[in-house]
Amino acid sequence: MTLLQVSAVHKIYGKLTALENVDLTVEPGQFHGLIGPNGSGKTTLLKCIAGAEIADRGTVTFQDIDITTAPPAWRARRGMSLKFQITSVFDGLSVYDNVLLSLQADQTLWQLARSRSRRALHPRVLDVLGQFNLADRADDLAGALSHGEQQWLEIAVAQARNPKLLLLDEPTAGMSPEERRITGELLKPMKARCSLLIVEHDLDFIKDMSDVITVLGQGQVLDHGTPEHIEASERVQEVYVTRV
Repeated sequence: MTLLQVSAVHKIYGKLTALENVDLTVEPGQFHGLIGPNGSGKTTLLKCIAGAEIADRGTVTFQDIDITTAPPAWRARRGMSLKFQITSVFDGLSVYDNVLLSLQADQTLWQLARSRSRRALHPRVLDVLGQFNLADRADDLAGALSHGEQQWLEIAVAQARNPKLLLLDEPTAGMSPEERRITGELLKPMKARCSLLIVEHDLDFIKDMSDVITVLGQGQVLDHGTPEHIEASERVQEVYVTRV
């Protein structure tokens, strides 16, 4: 079963066509890269998939269910999670509590009032923090983390509830080369648990991470295929030489 199917999606803002007839497929256990010059429609497409924007035409299907107009919270309950480019962790809370809050989202008021959820979720919080090299920072305020560590924390929060599909919008933005390398190492083990759709400007990173890459240009799909196919594509090379 295909996990995510985007079919003939259009998104128009006034006289601007941000997306035109876009098709994209993500399979279970697949890391799918999404690249393109600035203004090509990458983030708009992620928003249409996550529900932050609604496609004007076309369909978005997730686990064989049409979610084109479904609200973001419904999509999240079905197993979709999103991390945007701008980090949005709670600076005034501890690293531990940032992850705990994500896990408590499905708890009832009765469970929260009886203070049982923190105790029950403690092993899971520590496991998630360990996966992202943050276990030794659990008690620190999130605002005290470095930029790279905050990005890792937000990815940890996004995947804490075991989504089936994780959408990442430029997860290595602002990172040093070493932090980008570590980010790749932290993400790769996730393939056993969920699929990724990753928007990135770092072409070396996306080629190393992705099973399949889709290239957008001016709101349209320019090419699609393996990293080797995309690297050899004359059409993609032309776009990156003339528009980036």
